[in-house]
Amino acid sequence: MTSDLNFACTMCGNCCHNLRLPLSVNEAISWLERGGVVEVFCEAMPWPVEPSTDDGQVQHRRIRSFAAESGELAIRVMVTVVAAFDGACPHLQPDMRCGGYEARPNVCRIYPAEINPFIELMPTHKACPPEAWTIDRPPLIKGGQIMDSMMVDLIQNSREASIHDVPVKERLCGNAGFQTASLANEGFVTYTLPPRAMLDELYRALNPTSSATGAASWRILSNRRTTVDTLSSVGARSEMHTALLPNEGYIPLFEAN
Repeated sequence: MTSDLNFACTMCGNCCHNLRLPLSVNEAISWLERGGVVEVFCEAMPWPVEPSTDDGQVQHRRIRSFAAESGELAIRVMVTVVAAFDGACPHLQPDMRCGGYEARPNVCRIYPAEINPFIELMPTHKACPPEAWTIDRPPLIKGGQIMDSMMVDLIQNSREASIHDVPVKERLCGNAGFQTASLANEGFVTYTLPPRAMLDELYRALNPTSSATGAASWRILSNRRTTVDTLSSVGARSEMHTALLPNEGYIPLFEAN
């Protein structure tokens, strides 16, 4: 983590536009009930053997994913539920204040801090203007530690929710038929349902007895032919990103090759 960093919000509103905000399952339900739109992002990691427990980043991903198969390949699937909006957040007011401040998601409450402990907070990666980070601003990080104890608690709560929600997300995918993912670190396969349908699926997934039966074989999509060929060579069900079903989308992180 950055050793020392000062920060104060300038009310520019830049961080409240064109976002896919990661939510806990309960936050997603609240967002939908308040009229928002929620999407589901799926990515898959080949997992033929269990890795060393000494690798913190790998273990971070492991406990936030569920085991599955893609053809003959063992994988783990990471699912992220996001609040989706283009343009201004539906709760952003003309004066750049939040109209849903008391009900805002944790990711908004802890901004600009990072929830993932393996991602360093970099001002250049944030939407805030330079004046938000000047030396005369209150200390956000000092000696590598976040100074706001409430923010620290919220970050911890978000990390715990991401683990707690894994079986709910697995049931969500099984029940709703979400069975296509991107290759992790290459992009995301996205699922969109009408808000009412997405809300119903989330409520159904919260009930452990509602789980769909049978272990589905996941497809893995990529915009890179070399990735598709490599995955297919080890027995995975892999296709190019153009092989999308009607409610699926693909967001690449890299240009196709």
